[in-house]
Amino acid sequence: MSLNFFDKLSQNLIELLNDKDDFNVIIQVENKEKTLTAHSNVLKFRSSYFCKELENIRPNENNIKIITKSNISAQIFDVILKYIYGGIVNLENVETRFIFDLMLAANEFELAELSKKLETILIEDKAPWLKTHFTLVYHTIFVKENFKNLENFCNDIVVKYPNLIFDSSDFTSLPVTSLVSLLKRDDLQMKEIKIWDYVIKWGIAQNSTLPNNLKEWSKNDFLTLKTTLQQCLPLIRYFHISNIEIYDKIMPYKKILGKQLWEDIQQHLFAPDRPVESIILPARSILVTELPPRTNEPKEPFSTIISEDHAVEISSWIDRKTTTYSTMNVPYKFELVLRGTKDGFAPQTFWNICHGYSRTVVVVKVKGTDEIIGGYNPLAWDNTYNGPEWDKWMETEDSFIFSLKNGNLQNSIISRVNTKYAIRNIPKNYQNQCGPYFGNDFCLYSNSKSDFNLDASSYCSNSYYEKRLRTLSNSFSIDNYEVFKVVKKS
Repeated sequence: MSLNFFDKLSQNLIELLNDKDDFNVIIQVENKEKTLTAHSNVLKFRSSYFCKELENIRPNENNIKIITKSNISAQIFDVILKYIYGGIVNLENVETRFIFDLMLAANEFELAELSKKLETILIEDKAPWLKTHFTLVYHTIFVKENFKNLENFCNDIVVKYPNLIFDSSDFTSLPVTSLVSLLKRDDLQMKEIKIWDYVIKWGIAQNSTLPNNLKEWSKNDFLTLKTTLQQCLPLIRYFHISNIEIYDKIMPYKKILGKQLWEDIQQHLFAPDRPVESIILPARSILVTELPPRTNEPKEPFSTIISEDHAVEISSWIDRKTTTYSTMNVPYKFELVLRGTKDGFAPQTFWNICHGYSRTVVVVKVKGTDEIIGGYNPLAWDNTYNGPEWDKWMETEDSFIFSLKNGNLQNSIISRVNTKYAIRNIPKNYQNQCGPYFGNDFCLYSNSKSDFNLDASSYCSNSYYEKRLRTLSNSFSIDNYEVFKVVKKS
């Protein structure tokens, strides 16, 4: 007979975690601004990651070992510790992004049981969120390489709608494991020669020293590309590409193919019934997908703050039009990157999610009013700046801030920012305090890390902002904010 008392054991271990008198490990999180305590023996036996980590850390004069995990929030780490000690994970009233980040942290700390369970929850219960944040999810999971079920979930979507990835602006930043996993799929819904084009594009992008003109390539240049694509090239279905496509697209790069393969491709062009030595992969299958009538699908608003008319007006300002575009001929669409009510209001969240995005619009709903304020940045947000000074400015003539016609404001207002001091890159140490910063005119910041405030300075060129400052004493809270990438319509 075996008697199990796991509930009591879990409760006692949680009490041990909360006991601040007997710890010998300190964990520093959120850029070392917050700390948690733990016990080395518990961490070692529950996580192989911490076992290795603690072995390499020397204790301080108080015989305490310090672990620094600056990129993880205190809330995430608190949940991790409660799981390690008591096997308890409370996911009530948490946002899906928190579950996703918790899964990544569990994977980092080699807590496979927790990581796999959270992966299953995301797939089975949070599929709409995964699809809404598809680019973030797709790029993240293939870097980590331990989320096979999520990889399959995402690839099942990509094979049906390959443009989601292949036509995205950051396609060339895909890890090779992601690209290979797609090339292996027999049901990838794309012409084979288009797949070849994208593979070549990806390979060239990994080698910035390759000449732009293919005629200038040396033998070593082709060898470099061949080495880069060594995992991809065997997965192309060469024998299902038309003769003219072979001549136009494959032949210029024949030096990256094996000698036998190129001979077999040539033979197949003239004598397709003759056997070849190379492996002939099957043609990719064509799926017939019946879509429900669009009229049965309610269209989700692209924004909870601005309207289509607002987006049209901002688009006109981007192109410096003297007259506003109509909704029928506006050349841009606004793709949501971040929403405060979904992704959180911590300034660090902005830098984590928006890093690398260019041509972005930030819009803000002022708390307790109907005011909408925002700014446009044609340059890429950069969270890598680690300098000591605050004045890391990016120069551009095309940035501007604005107030949109809404409620009591009868006409929208635009104010171009100072060219030399257009966009401010915030040092890493202060990214937990300041979000997007448009010149000296407009900054989203937080002292509590739980809520953004809006700060507009008297340097701005439009009198409307100066009136607001006199009324609101320089700063006021916000209800919500959103960041959009401005994308040219195809």
